[in-house]
Amino acid sequence: MLKMIDIPPVWLVAFAAAAWWQVKLLPLGVSLAHPVTQVLGGLLVGGGLTLIGLAAWEFRRHKTTIIPHQSPSTIIQSGVFARSRNPIYLGDALILAGLILRWDAVLSLPLLPIFVWWIERRFIVTEENRMRREFRADYGQYEQKVRRWL
Repeated sequence: MLKMIDIPPVWLVAFAAAAWWQVKLLPLGVSLAHPVTQVLGGLLVGGGLTLIGLAAWEFRRHKTTIIPHQSPSTIIQSGVFARSRNPIYLGDALILAGLILRWDAVLSLPLLPIFVWWIERRFIVTEENRMRREFRADYGQYEQKVRRWL
């Protein structure tokens, strides 16, 4: 049961909720409110959703699992995976950044690097170790060719 809720979207929602609550309960008069930040926030959310959608399409196309705690049947190296080994997590980070800007949650900006650190430690390192064990040299070559985030 715990593994069912220990997935990145749950963590994204938790971090986004913390940012939202910061705006509602502790604004402290700090603001970046401007039409440009609103547009940028919207673009980041949209870009994150697009990235996640493109990555999900690649998982479906390659007929392998998208679930973080399961082993994939193949290394996906096409589409957005040719640019980032973790486009879904990158999309999550973009969504969080966009929501923070849209909500004018300036004091929540430090949540972004904390979120990236948490996702990296909690999911990415474990997944990469699993991929190294299962795909050995093939994953090593992919790892050298494509960056973890961007």
